[in-house]
Amino acid sequence: MNVLASNISTVKSEFELIKSATDYSLERDNDGWISGHFYHCELTSVFQPIFSIAQGKTTGHAAYIRSKANGGAALWPWQVFSLASKDEQLVDLDRLCRAIHALNYYFNNTSKLDRLFVDVHPRLLESVKDDHGRAFENFLDLIGVRTSRVVIEIPAIVNRNWKLLQHVITNYRSRGYQIAADYSGNSTNWMIELGSLYPDIVRIEAVDLVRHQAITSLVDTIHSFGASLLVRDIETHEQLVAARRANADYLQGNLLGEPAYAIGFITARNTF
Repeated sequence: MNVLASNISTVKSEFELIKSATDYSLERDNDGWISGHFYHCELTSVFQPIFSIAQGKTTGHAAYIRSKANGGAALWPWQVFSLASKDEQLVDLDRLCRAIHALNYYFNNTSKLDRLFVDVHPRLLESVKDDHGRAFENFLDLIGVRTSRVVIEIPAIVNRNWKLLQHVITNYRSRGYQIAADYSGNSTNWMIELGSLYPDIVRIEAVDLVRHQAITSLVDTIHSFGASLLVRDIETHEQLVAARRANADYLQGNLLGEPAYAIGFITARNTF
């Protein structure tokens, strides 16, 4: 047996052990890509590169769900989540999505240092009262991945609920996860007031960055708390230039690399 065949066999064996140790409905195709099932829907992952300006290369990937019905018709993620009418169904679905992302990322990624960026549904954050991230931590332990290699992306809508935002950040950080929060509005007060609970990464939409009147002050505030700025949804060269001028730390968007059924990498040579 050659080295490649041996590696494939090892991964397959590991997957079967993991599958038998969970309640998730999981499958692995001949290319090693893993999918799961929720009701009549098949779910799998796509990944979009996140570029580090300091390192001049990809430093992680954002994971997104792609789904289709058993008949083969593509479904939007919101269509799948609309099937989870009860809170406990929503919790199970959201956890299944993150398990699929983790398996696809760490089974198919040759880099051992990159970070996986995963979001959580706002209803899950409200339904789970305490110990946010514990179930995912248990799954990561099962596949041998440290929580520090995962960035939890908190949805922007949670910014409206101050107590929930603080509670969620405290919970996830206590388990070793990194935290990414979306900047929204024209005020930096919410960032300053978070203090020691300040997120590791602040995300801002590229279109908002271009028209932001006090971007220098915003970025200075972010960096003064030891956090990093990620500019997302970069679609044009103008937005890319604006992100670099703003002293962003990380870049993400279709201009750099679209979400794909593969772990793609970009370097400074093919970015700027």
